[in-house]
Amino acid sequence: MLRVGLISDTHGLLRPEAAAFLRGCDHIVHGGDIGDPGILAALRALAPVTAVRGNNDRAAWADALPETDLLQLGGLWLHALHDLAQLAIDPVAAGVRVVVSGHTHAPLVAERGGVLYVNPGSAGPRRFRLPIAVGELCIAGAAATARIVELQPGAQAPAGRSGSTTTAAP
Repeated sequence: MLRVGLISDTHGLLRPEAAAFLRGCDHIVHGGDIGDPGILAALRALAPVTAVRGNNDRAAWADALPETDLLQLGGLWLHALHDLAQLAIDPVAAGVRVVVSGHTHAPLVAERGGVLYVNPGSAGPRRFRLPIAVGELCIAGAAATARIVELQPGAQAPAGRSGSTTTAAP
């Protein structure tokens, strides 16, 4: 089984609770609005990283980041982009099983038409009354399950054991 960490909307802040949760992942996907190249360096110290550019990633360092990315993890294809409203492919027709996005800061796990849509929410500065969260995708062959983990800033919990979770499976 592959454990894929999902993070988005860090806006220049990698919380220690998020880093602790992501430690031990086989891969990390960042859904954009990274905010600082140091975030990617810190994540790469934990696991291989796939990152997409968010609408706030405008500095020169972010020019090298793609707006979308398609990658194979285990036995499935994953499509990453920042803003789900700008999804320009038909995931089912493209053979994509999981779509990871960010932008809204609102955590989401939903399955529609055989495609698992995951927005890990925002792990960066709190916005409005939305939770500070990360996500986890567990892949076994072509099957995937996802959950959102709400982080409790200041209370460093063991990886994978903090906050509330929401799960969807095929």
